[in-house]
Amino acid sequence: MADQSSYRHHGLSVLDDDDGDDPILSVVNIIDVFLVIIAVLLITVMENPINPFSAESVTVIKNPGQPDMEITVKDGREMTTFAATGQIGSGTGTKAGIAYRLEDGSMVYVPQTGQGGGQ
Repeated sequence: MADQSSYRHHGLSVLDDDDGDDPILSVVNIIDVFLVIIAVLLITVMENPINPFSAESVTVIKNPGQPDMEITVKDGREMTTFAATGQIGSGTGTKAGIAYRLEDGSMVYVPQTGQGGGQ
């Protein structure tokens, strides 16, 4: 009988083995958290309009109408940024056409045809 009770005690100790004190389980949980964070960051990068991995053409305007306005143009893998200086531009050239603002607020550009045409 003494052998059976020790056998039972030994069998119960295997069933009562507590894995809660195992330090490797904490490391596995931390790795799982980091994998979730990395996945969220990758999704955020892919959803960004100026994603460096997409081949789309995108124009992004930061602070429109403000003195520190920036325009970023992405055409495929090439990206160009234009920063406003707050000054009015000037230069030489010829009239290229006329722009009209419609009642709904949209703009229509009508190119000039020939020399002095369109007026």
